[in-house]
Amino acid sequence: MSDYQPDIAQLQAFDDGEWLAVEREYSGRLLAYVGKRVKDSQAREDVLQETMLGAVRGIGGYDPIYTFEQYLFGICHNRTIDHLRRRRLTTLEPSEDDSNYNGIEARAREEETPSRIVRGKDLEQRARAMLAEILRAWVQEAWAEGEFTRLMVIEALLHGGWRNKDTWQRFGLRDETSVAGIKFRAIARLRELALARDASGQLLAAIAQGAESGEARLDFSVENAWREARVSCPARHWLARSLSDSLEKGPAEYVRFHIEEMRCPWCAANLDDLRQKEAPQDVADLVERVQASTLLYLRSRTRE
Repeated sequence: MSDYQPDIAQLQAFDDGEWLAVEREYSGRLLAYVGKRVKDSQAREDVLQETMLGAVRGIGGYDPIYTFEQYLFGICHNRTIDHLRRRRLTTLEPSEDDSNYNGIEARAREEETPSRIVRGKDLEQRARAMLAEILRAWVQEAWAEGEFTRLMVIEALLHGGWRNKDTWQRFGLRDETSVAGIKFRAIARLRELALARDASGQLLAAIAQGAESGEARLDFSVENAWREARVSCPARHWLARSLSDSLEKGPAEYVRFHIEEMRCPWCAANLDDLRQKEAPQDVADLVERVQASTLLYLRSRTRE
């Protein structure tokens, strides 16, 4: 199973076929995400429709630092919160995913700001992009080398905010010194990856200086970058293999850790969607209704 990636240029040209393909591919997993938070079936459908229309409207400002799936989930997250707030519900747990994706959609349509803020935003965007890139590269290296314990330790520390004491006991390491060693080597490798992308060190220096002076108005961290860019989320085909019990021990343990202990809501939604594939007709009927509203908007744009 390969992971579907839409043609962004076609989406930005409001191509009917490409947008309909997006809705067929992603509606199930988005609906699974909304379904954990919104119990009313009609409301879930409304949120899904709002998500898709929001995606169409904002596609011109799509930021390639994110995958298209992240872009969709970001909009879906915001639309779900909007729905819950309108009904004065508080069923979302902030610690689970409220900090994720806030601003992905907003950054696509930011208004003009004074030049000092613009410079800060530009610096912040470049820093976020580099952080996401090097973190993703490090995760891919650990995965390729089969270092799943190392990957879980770093994710627990950087993403989960675990303490060294809790971490070494959870993974059966010798002591807290073992955790510190893994973290030290990971940070050293991240520095190497950063310098490979910013050999002069000017961007890193500017980030440090801006953070000290407040001039850059930066608002990001490694933890935020890890969460927002979903650098450690397994590809959908890995999740599918985990359901069929066809993964080897290392990747299987990591997938369970990532979903059950790190409580990744996006991968959980993907898994729920994959489980639902046995009875796809209900989702297919919903997709047909959602597509009707999307087509109306697409046709109105192409007539402009």
